[in-house]
Amino acid sequence: MISKTAAIARSLVDSSVNSVATMATVFPEDDPYLPGYPFSMQEYYASCLRNGSLSLLFLPISRHSRNILASESRIVSISITSEIPAAHLPRVSLLGNITVFKESSEMGQLTEIKECYLSAHPDSKKWLPGLPGGAHVSYWARFDPQSVYFVGGFGGRHYIGFIPLYIYQAATPRPSLLVQRLEE
Repeated sequence: MISKTAAIARSLVDSSVNSVATMATVFPEDDPYLPGYPFSMQEYYASCLRNGSLSLLFLPISRHSRNILASESRIVSISITSEIPAAHLPRVSLLGNITVFKESSEMGQLTEIKECYLSAHPDSKKWLPGLPGGAHVSYWARFDPQSVYFVGGFGGRHYIGFIPLYIYQAATPRPSLLVQRLEE
């Protein structure tokens, strides 16, 4: 059951129509207005890596980025729901950390990740790292999940709980599982 659950979770992440998730960070303790408060908002991502890590554009001007830079651990959570959010449909929360690549050359597979990211978010081409005259300073970043929490729907019928990371990372996305769940 857990392998199928991991495949559903990977399918949610990889097959998200808009590749938009809710990212949660925490205001730093020295913030003058909201020290220690959680902050969550939608954020673009792209599932470009086979191991379940996510590719991000990191803009230091954003609230999330400032919270991440102020945190030694750079821990965040990223939550993704079914296309039509509902209590009986699956959703997943990935908890992990962000690695920021201030030099694009430090990130492996740059060409592939750039193409993958732009295929998910063609409107983001104005914010790409190193773009002369770009809208803002930006960097590539990678989100590496450390823990995966899954809610399959109603607890009496569907799995609710943690998915071991190694099973999530090895799972093959199967979008047909999401279609089956929508038809239940």
